[in-house]
Amino acid sequence: MKNQTKIKIARSAHDVFEAFVDPSKIGNFWFSSSSKRWEPGKTITLRYEEYQAEGEITVKEIETDKKISFEWDYGTIHLVTITLTAIDDTTTVVEVCEEGFPESADAIPLIVGNKEGWVYMLTCLKGYLEHGITTLRAALVHE
Repeated sequence: MKNQTKIKIARSAHDVFEAFVDPSKIGNFWFSSSSKRWEPGKTITLRYEEYQAEGEITVKEIETDKKISFEWDYGTIHLVTITLTAIDDTTTVVEVCEEGFPESADAIPLIVGNKEGWVYMLTCLKGYLEHGITTLRAALVHE
């Protein structure tokens, strides 16, 4: 099973692409840090300082300003594909598709939580790129 989430952002596909792959930018909307620039074949360590957590992804494919795909381990390997579709020079649709969920009713809470995470990340990305807001990320309360 897969999970898809989309949002429209009033920025160029290049600006959106760089927000993901440039370690100096990702901390403004998603993880607090990224160990290096995202390129095919690289293993990247992503860290959430606020939650004392980190994980690794393996970058599978990059098409500059169009597509980023990576794998991460959710107990099983999941493939995440981020597709950037330029509407014009100043507007981009960002779609995240995550595949690898089990085909069972037991997976529904995992898929719902996953969807919440992607909606939240994309909302933070929109706030950062459109308005320069960097304080949305890591603001969810988990109790």
